[in-house]
Amino acid sequence: MAEPMDVTDQLEVHKAKYDNVMVERPVPVEFDLRCLAAFDPNPVDDAALKSQSVDEYIRAWSRGGAQLLINAIFGLETESTEEGFFAKLPEMVSRLPRSKPVPKDAPKTRWEKFAATKGIQKRKKSRKVFDEATGEYKPRFGYKGKDSKMDDWLIPVPDNADPYEDQFQKKREEKRQRVDKNKMQQRRNAEEAWASEKGIDHREARKMQLNKLIVDSKTSTASFGRFDKKLENEGKIKIRREKRKFESTTIPAAAEKDAQMRIAEKIGKPKTKDANINIRKAVHNVRSKKSRTA
Repeated sequence: MAEPMDVTDQLEVHKAKYDNVMVERPVPVEFDLRCLAAFDPNPVDDAALKSQSVDEYIRAWSRGGAQLLINAIFGLETESTEEGFFAKLPEMVSRLPRSKPVPKDAPKTRWEKFAATKGIQKRKKSRKVFDEATGEYKPRFGYKGKDSKMDDWLIPVPDNADPYEDQFQKKREEKRQRVDKNKMQQRRNAEEAWASEKGIDHREARKMQLNKLIVDSKTSTASFGRFDKKLENEGKIKIRREKRKFESTTIPAAAEKDAQMRIAEKIGKPKTKDANINIRKAVHNVRSKKSRTA
């Protein structure tokens, strides 16, 4: 039988067992346990980095930092689940930089506001449903959907409808009207969202847009809409016209000389892409006119 160890030997074994767990640093290490990160501000030993045992030094330094992080995680509060014990991580301490600002919450649409007031909750439905008539799975809505009546080979004529009316064409027209109405509602929601972001009423935004369109239409004519027919209840809209600029009649002699020299240089140059006057073409036109009048 092995002889029992005395108290001194037991303390030595206990100390050797926990020496690898207890790591000390001169400066306390900062932790961000939410990100499972540790920040060690202690300086490294330059002499050890330049020595031949640099790999062992880096391995030991990294191992000490990882041990401190593990010790901090084991010191957190834990919770028991069916899968085991898990540590409750605290809130994040580090502030990560962003290249762009945090996006703003999208404004609610009319339906979202109505659903919030009525307490309607959105329930996720499967994209496809089983069609008992064909025995196949079809999309719930949209092209070749289960509820689509565009593929019917026979449509009964209602009692109060014209017997000579094309019911298939009527179904297509109704679908086109629904699509146009949906697009109009989407455009209206986008305008209201833009107005809410700017902090103005959506009705005022529509008036501003309408006034802008009127100004654009009036500025498309030479008279700036002076002789155009006015709309009903059209208010007075001020249109800023650009004033014509005329050069001064009295200019210095040097400026006048430079202007004349620039004209002369353009006339004397051969034909190029940037030339304003083609001398050869001008001479040809003059000769052709003389030959016609002769």
